[in-house]
Amino acid sequence: MISVASAKGIGQSRRHWLWLISAALVAGGLAYGLRLQGQSPTLNLTFSDGAGGQASLADFRGKVVLVNLWATWCAPCRQEMPALDRLQNKLGGPDFQVIALSVDRGGISAVNRFYQDVGVRNLPVFVDLLGTVLQKAEATGLPTTLLFDRNGREIGRFAGPAEWDGPRIEAILKSAIARDGGTKS
Repeated sequence: MISVASAKGIGQSRRHWLWLISAALVAGGLAYGLRLQGQSPTLNLTFSDGAGGQASLADFRGKVVLVNLWATWCAPCRQEMPALDRLQNKLGGPDFQVIALSVDRGGISAVNRFYQDVGVRNLPVFVDLLGTVLQKAEATGLPTTLLFDRNGREIGRFAGPAEWDGPRIEAILKSAIARDGGTKS
């Protein structure tokens, strides 16, 4: 697994993060600050979809999956959501999926209102109605983003906001998709 230190501030550390992303790309890594920790076991995350049905990370096996843990009351989460929506529009399909997984207590209706307010059109609604995902994912704050391979193993993690549809992150994700047997170029 690859883990990343938390971002301290978006504007203040932008050059620092761009350098780290570039270094990771050169090293063939999947995330910013590279620290290889071996292979992670699969994570059994269960949640509700926008219709109130049960879904799980296992439902997305066969795809590289970027799971973003967020809430409507979290300012950095709100700021990065349009970029995640654009990322899903650009890379989403048979090889890749963005799962924006809300931990809001307001449930599905709170996420639907937020999506409508900010114009999110490409991300399905997913909500942790049971309140178990943050603990299972060992997330220490929001937003936290996890990258899973096609077999459901965690291969990357980032704590804090990011420009998810930026060219460097897109290149990292395309590399993960291609390395994991995908068809996207």
